[in-house]
Amino acid sequence: MPALLASIPSPGSGTLDLGPFTVHMYGLTLLAAIVVCIAVTGRRWVARGGDWDLILRLAVWGVAAGIVGARLYHLATSWDEVPDAWWGPFAIWRGGLGVWGGIGLGCVVGGIVAKRAGADVWLLADCLAPGLLLAQGIGRLGNWWNQELFGKPTDLPWGLEIEVSRRPLESIDQATYQPTFLYELAWDFLAAAILVLLIERRFRPRPPGIFAAYVMLYCAGRFVVEQLRIDPAHEIAGMRLNGWVAALGFVAGGVWLWLSQRRRGGATRPPQPKMAVPKSRVRPGG
Repeated sequence: MPALLASIPSPGSGTLDLGPFTVHMYGLTLLAAIVVCIAVTGRRWVARGGDWDLILRLAVWGVAAGIVGARLYHLATSWDEVPDAWWGPFAIWRGGLGVWGGIGLGCVVGGIVAKRAGADVWLLADCLAPGLLLAQGIGRLGNWWNQELFGKPTDLPWGLEIEVSRRPLESIDQATYQPTFLYELAWDFLAAAILVLLIERRFRPRPPGIFAAYVMLYCAGRFVVEQLRIDPAHEIAGMRLNGWVAALGFVAGGVWLWLSQRRRGGATRPPQPKMAVPKSRVRPGG
């Protein structure tokens, strides 16, 4: 094997000791992702005439439901990776959160709360989409801290260093692997920019057009990443389960986008939110 000219180091530990306290970096990364998502969503919602109070209420319910949904998805699809102890199903600090379950249940619960508050759920979903992508990208740093969910062995200059104890047995002599966490992070950030700077500003789709486009973009990137990952996973017809989920999500997002925009000849300015605010305060786009 040729000598490596460069590589991406992995952290020696996924925890940080602060006196009597131990901080799990995976959890800290998730917290940072949640804060960014709330900040971006809140700013976009307020710019359209909404208020921060609703966003904060949604954050409480949506985040709690998202964590539960993410863990349930992981338990349902990767039970064999759960620590064999009574606390195993609850050990989210050791990784094991399925993004599909987290986004799905979090959005459903958040939508119910928003609907009961009288808000325009689809407009709110469009405000949420870019923040979700940024949060999902930041969340992938947790996989880097835990040295998990990396890709196939590689000698590329940006290969990710993995310690021996975490390498697959079939490639235990290989020191570096595809940094799939970095690929997904970069794609999520790029997709967020595409949503805001291209799709929203130029095409100005009706709600929930931005959210439907988010589903398509995220699933497209995730499908590619799934082809590189080598962590244990259930397969259907030779392809990883999450690869199938991403492919179906891409198709579903495309159909949803088309259906949401086809009324009366295509996309127009998004409708004003169903909120008790003066019309002068409501600004589509931005």
